[in-house]
Amino acid sequence: MGSLHELKLFRIHQNYYVKSGDELMRFLKLVLLVLVVCVLPCVSGAEDGTPTAAAEKDPSPEEIIKKFTEKETEFYKAWMNYTYVQNAYIRILSVDGRPSNEWMEMVSEVVFNDDGSREIQEIRRRGGLRAVRFTREDQEIINNLNPFALTAADLPLYNLKYEGKERVDELNCYVFSVKPKDIKRGQLYFEGKIWVDDVDFFVARTLGKAVPQRRENQFPEFETLRQKIDEKYWFPVWTHADERLRFPDSTVRIEETITYDDYRKFDATAIIHYAAPGADGSE
Repeated sequence: MGSLHELKLFRIHQNYYVKSGDELMRFLKLVLLVLVVCVLPCVSGAEDGTPTAAAEKDPSPEEIIKKFTEKETEFYKAWMNYTYVQNAYIRILSVDGRPSNEWMEMVSEVVFNDDGSREIQEIRRRGGLRAVRFTREDQEIINNLNPFALTAADLPLYNLKYEGKERVDELNCYVFSVKPKDIKRGQLYFEGKIWVDDVDFFVARTLGKAVPQRRENQFPEFETLRQKIDEKYWFPVWTHADERLRFPDSTVRIEETITYDDYRKFDATAIIHYAAPGADGSE
């Protein structure tokens, strides 16, 4: 046996040796630290679903369209079961460069009738417009085309082109241009752009105008923003337009702001209580 003062050697790999005792323990701790730092995060990421570099690759435009139209369909169906107050405020800012103070306000409420049908009821209108004529198409745009929702049912009516990615507030979004394939007489369509969240695939923003337009009946370009309602649905809360419309006899700068407030889910459930037989003295 060797002397007690001899240092014992342990072979770790060919031509590599470490001393026993404290030095061996320090070596093993270093190996363990390397494993913790380099290996465990990879294993943890695979277990908890953390995206890897390969998984973060953007889906194809076709896949994005499929996902967001499914989400739009879900949101639109839910939206049609909510009541809310819609306030449309229209201002004429100038006519041929001359300032104007014309304005009109329309307040409407979306309600449900006894039979469950949905109706937009105008509850107040104030002011009036002289420089432009407020047409049936203008009313249709405010009540129905705005806010625009591209559901699976409406998708066949439009051509979509992927334009890249942009940031909307705190959201990273896919951008698509939208244009109607065909225009049928008497119908209004949306033409513009939409911004789709790159995580949950909901439409966060739309920017566009109603088409077709005629020289004597012009429509401004509207921007619509959405907000999460009831912690679940991304519904429109604000629509705005500010544009110069060029008519045959004048150029009118018009501003329109539409807000959607007081969202409440419609509950058609009713409880009917029947009196017990004989409770009123009859059989």
